[in-house]
Amino acid sequence: MDSALILIDIQNDYFEGGTSELFQPKAAADNAAKALSLFREQKRPLFHIQHVSIQENATFFLPDSYGVQINSSVSPLKEEAVIIKHAPNAFLNTTLAEELHKLGITHLVICGMMSHMCIDTTVRSAKDHGFHVTILEDACTTKDLVWKENVISGHTVHNTIMASLNGIFAQVIITEELKEHLW
Repeated sequence: MDSALILIDIQNDYFEGGTSELFQPKAAADNAAKALSLFREQKRPLFHIQHVSIQENATFFLPDSYGVQINSSVSPLKEEAVIIKHAPNAFLNTTLAEELHKLGITHLVICGMMSHMCIDTTVRSAKDHGFHVTILEDACTTKDLVWKENVISGHTVHNTIMASLNGIFAQVIITEELKEHLW
């Protein structure tokens, strides 16, 4: 069992009523929950990544807030690892790489939020750390972005990031295909 699941930033602030609501977060979280269930059933390693904002001007993921909490759709069990991060890259200044190497993990299955930020950054870093990566594209989401006064839909942003990561940095699949891709 060389595969581990990494669930990134599936936190309340990204859901309806949160301070930074994303495009269809419930659908992405439901698919992440399916992956989580599979990894739990197969007793495979998994890591919840939780972003806690420490910048003075932060508007979401504030310490000790409801929004910073991991969403109930993928709540960690007491024995499951939760790694706190303060930057988009889940490897930066965390123990994630060390813990994965300690377990002999060579393949990461990554899902979560946001596609254009923490997913993109973590996947590229995982490749730099020597991991093979599979992304569950339907268990990830993002938000609308604005560039040069043009709104780019969250759907387009997500698809663009998945297309840019697929091939060189990761294999991008849907959750339904996950069983076929585990090592």
